[in-house]
Amino acid sequence: MGLLSLIALTACGAQPQKNTNKEMNTGKTLVVYFSHAGENYSVGNVKEGNTKLVADVICAQTGADRFEIECVKDYNMGYAALCDLAKVEQQNGELPGFKGAVANIADYSTIYIGGPVWWGTYPQVMFTFFKQYDLNGKTIIPFTTHEGSGLGNCVSDLKAIYPKATFGKAFSIYGHEARTDAGKKKIENWVKGN
Repeated sequence: MGLLSLIALTACGAQPQKNTNKEMNTGKTLVVYFSHAGENYSVGNVKEGNTKLVADVICAQTGADRFEIECVKDYNMGYAALCDLAKVEQQNGELPGFKGAVANIADYSTIYIGGPVWWGTYPQVMFTFFKQYDLNGKTIIPFTTHEGSGLGNCVSDLKAIYPKATFGKAFSIYGHEARTDAGKKKIENWVKGN
């Protein structure tokens, strides 16, 4: 029977695929992040958000694919107004929509997840992403940018959402520090350690 299958595959021009252990045990890496450009605390009005800068370094170090969570809601406003809006979203349990989608999430075995810390955790739009994608069984590596909150509750929130995921060493960096050469070196060293 096996010989007949092989003959049929060869006759149709298809070749049997060999799976090596490496191919079976390692999937691709993805960086999922939300970053806020515009007026940011401590760094002023910026064209690229602090978290995007961290994501750029991770992608450069690992060759990972990326998915930027872009909220459909307009967050182009002053820092104080954005803080107020973020607080209301969190209190109301809002799940704002985002643009695009990750194709073939099953292809990724390692996922870096990053964002700023808004009111102690990731922005609500990231929770919309978490609700849509089951990352249980994957390796999740959280990171944050902040100006004093560190990791906040981001890691514990992710562990509650994905209890069957494996977690790598989380990382947080001051947003203003992510814009420096010393900050970039810290990010690179953390990536090498994961």
